Amino acid sequence: MALPPQDERTMPAIVLRDLDQRPLEHALAELHALVEQHGHVIVVSSPAVPAAVTRRLHTLRSLMESDRIALFRPELPPLGVAVLARQLRQLASCDLSPGVLASAGRLLTHYIHAGAVLASVARLDHVPVSLKAHAKSWVPGSQFAVIAHPEPQLVRVAPEATLAGPEFGTWMLVAKGQLQSEWVGSLAKSWNVHGLREAPLPAESARWWGTGRIIEFCSHLADLSVLYQLVTSVRQSTCHWCGIDVIGDRCVFCSATPPLNELPAPRALEQRTPA
Repeated sequence: MALPPQDERTMPAIVLRDLDQRPLEHALAELHALVEQHGHVIVVSSPAVPAAVTRRLHTLRSLMESDRIALFRPELPPLGVAVLARQLRQLASCDLSPGVLASAGRLLTHYIHAGAVLASVARLDHVPVSLKAHAKSWVPGSQFAVIAHPEPQLVRVAPEATLAGPEFGTWMLVAKGQLQSEWVGSLAKSWNVHGLREAPLPAESARWWGTGRIIEFCSHLADLSVLYQLVTSVRQSTCHWCGIDVIGDRCVFCSATPPLNELPAPRALEQRTPA
């Protein structure tokens, strides 16, 4: 899902639709045109998309034999993935190199708090669920509040229920499915968010959370200056394989990791003559 621009500088998103259903040559031509137009392409996809889509993306990249395509699949719920993609679109308007921009995705993931209010956790696979919580899922009217990232949390919704949140100022985005609850508003107050905005529920959310009776939420950094300062404060290095500037320990474009430092030669054992 492509979220609307955060501000006037946010770059537009290009959605690669129905990759697993269209003829391969059509998808290949589209991706090739994007690389030729923009120089580098960062493809952000959700872990909830069908496996056929992920396979098609890797097939396209392999056929093009290009190290100018970065495939990024963050371990976030669908709304969190949409938020992260928009943050990268914000940063795309700045003076960041393609490698640093693509690497920024991993860094910014750590500052996203993503969760949901669910009517049932019976089919929830991405967060540990106790047998007691499973049993309560069958009680009519039960609701559960879940944090999937950065650290799993699960509580039964009640007036006194709370979840640990970010220790820095954020905005909260809320996407409502087939569930009614006012609890997310209470959570936003306890997290002291700057504001709360609404968005449509991503198409993959029901599959990821195991139910369509859901209210998904995501707390995130929204100010471009903060995002830019965060990214530029990290030490940059040059990928030894493709020569692009990156942050972190792996190039997002060619997947190369820094070569291991040569270990010092072991010291020879001293030969001693027994007394």
